[in-house]
Amino acid sequence: MILAIVLNGFRALRRDRGALILSFILPIAFFSIFGMIFGGMGGDKTPRVTVLVVDEDGSGVSGRLVRALLQEPALDASTHAKAKKGEPVPPDYTAASAETAVKQGEAPAALIIPKGFGAQPMTFGPGNDRTPIRLLHDSSDPVAAQMVGGILQEVVMTAMPDTMANVGMQYFEKYSGGLTPQQRQSLDAALAGMRNAPAPSGPQAGGGFIALEVRDVVGEKKQNSMIAFYAAGIGVMFLLFTASAAGGTLLDEAESGALDRILSARVSMTTLLAGKMAYSALLASAQLTLMFLWGAAVFRLDLFTHIPGFIVMTAATSFAVASFGMLLASVSHTRAQQGAISTLIILTMSAIGGSMFPRFLMPAGMQKVGLLTFNAWAIDGYTKVFWRDEPILHLAPQVGVLIGAGMVLFLIARRFARRWEYA
Repeated sequence: MILAIVLNGFRALRRDRGALILSFILPIAFFSIFGMIFGGMGGDKTPRVTVLVVDEDGSGVSGRLVRALLQEPALDASTHAKAKKGEPVPPDYTAASAETAVKQGEAPAALIIPKGFGAQPMTFGPGNDRTPIRLLHDSSDPVAAQMVGGILQEVVMTAMPDTMANVGMQYFEKYSGGLTPQQRQSLDAALAGMRNAPAPSGPQAGGGFIALEVRDVVGEKKQNSMIAFYAAGIGVMFLLFTASAAGGTLLDEAESGALDRILSARVSMTTLLAGKMAYSALLASAQLTLMFLWGAAVFRLDLFTHIPGFIVMTAATSFAVASFGMLLASVSHTRAQQGAISTLIILTMSAIGGSMFPRFLMPAGMQKVGLLTFNAWAIDGYTKVFWRDEPILHLAPQVGVLIGAGMVLFLIARRFARRWEYA
């Protein structure tokens, strides 16, 4: 009897596609997604960090440091914006333009080599005679500044060994009473050989030989504004579930026969879908508003100074998720099937779109894949509003994608909903 019960359970599972998806496909999908995220970050493949480099010193020492940074495999360093196809190379960054680029999210960090750096680039002892390199960063990516600072110290050791040796000998002369002419001649010859020798490859030990002045140019005057990032990420994920449930009422009405009575009362399918989508969008807007109000009350989210941008992003996001809910209902045949499909799709979208794990920590390929989801575009838009304080016009890419995708999904949903008209 036990064997018969077991076999009957497997037969029922085989007939229930929703249960099959939740039991086997969803775990494999999640394993694959997080395997690609963390697998690409492990081993010897460290994600490259984008950093802008500005040389205000213009000395031979600073030029060698810039060239070494540009050749460093762990960095995606650049001294100017990437040239578009068929256009001339843009001018080099200045301190002001590099800071603006970091504020606008074009790069998480920038290194400014100031005037006077070449005269005293490093020191081995105490004192304030070093000219510090300025590291400007965006604290929404907390990893980038730490990596750039550590790699900078490594690059200095590997690319400028003669400078380090020269500074060391200056200290030696200062505290030992000086060198003989023969010792000085031998030292100069050795330094010349080190200057012409190629930099060693491979990981090297690092130390704090370069003075570094770190400044957060985006979040320095903000209070807990990254809460907006998490509110948007978690909010969009649950909006998708809410829209799926709201769209599922179509399936309930179809199974109970209520949908036939509604359509026979001179209500067209287009009108019915539009009405249900409007309800779903308003419900989604109320959910997001409540979540951000809670963030303002409990976590000091600066909501009320960003009301126009919040309204624009909330309207576009709500419209997109509402059309997504209508599409899920239109392509599903039963409520159980819709539940399984929606769970698989929504959790997958949330994983790769940044709701569960920040996209800026993902490999570059996964970041591009994430742009296929509503989550990524909504989070990017809310980040522009609350973190970067960008004007509403800068939300055009995010709003355009969300509204355009919503319109396309609604038209597809309308096409699949024809089956209820001819049933």
